[in-house]
Amino acid sequence: MLSDEVRQVTHPMAQFDGLALEVSDPESQAAFWRLALGGRVHGGGEEPWIAPGAGRPPREILRLDRVDDLALDDAKVHVDVRLDGAEPGELLGAGARLVRRPGADPWFVLADPEGNEFCAFPAADDRPAGMFELVVKCADAHGLARWWAGVLGGRVEEEGEAASVVGAPEFPWDFMVFDPVPGIDRFRGRVRWHLVGRDRRPDALLEAGATVVAEPGRHHDRWVLADPEGNEFRVTPPGA
Repeated sequence: MLSDEVRQVTHPMAQFDGLALEVSDPESQAAFWRLALGGRVHGGGEEPWIAPGAGRPPREILRLDRVDDLALDDAKVHVDVRLDGAEPGELLGAGARLVRRPGADPWFVLADPEGNEFCAFPAADDRPAGMFELVVKCADAHGLARWWAGVLGGRVEEEGEAASVVGAPEFPWDFMVFDPVPGIDRFRGRVRWHLVGRDRRPDALLEAGATVVAEPGRHHDRWVLADPEGNEFRVTPPGA
């Protein structure tokens, strides 16, 4: 029996709608992440986006936003991918850098051509290759996991000091993982996520503890909010 703190959330405030990554060279980053995710590149210019490949979850979307000043790479938010073999040779050939080989932890740590670190797990059993979890470093893993379960739905599973949100509607991967890293909430990362709100205004999110980073502008109706530890996310009204 789950406790009240980790009960299933059945009335989420928003639906997950993909990730956004700040980049300095959208074209080269699109080429790399298309290969890493097995997806398809759409658009161009300063804001291309990668749609999911055949057989992948429909919300496995990666938007690339060109910025002049990249935040320092601390991997505050990063993805975990599963390789289709034992070694990441194809990714290294496409421009990734090897940060660490498997050791006590049985995965590679790689960095994309602009230094964004991610974990790459060797193929195992019959589990498919591709992205399988989103990892958020935070100060209070249990508290932030409960907060995001309240936003996206699903349930919280706690493992020691870490926690995961599992089973959120529309969330495309197995886990949204929260890893405790003291002091990480002081930093701003390069990765954020998009949500489609339940209501026209994000009042429920604000009442739950989100803060406003930017309100809608003249040419879009998207809000930019931050969760209780400062992780930014974008919220679009339903039907926009």
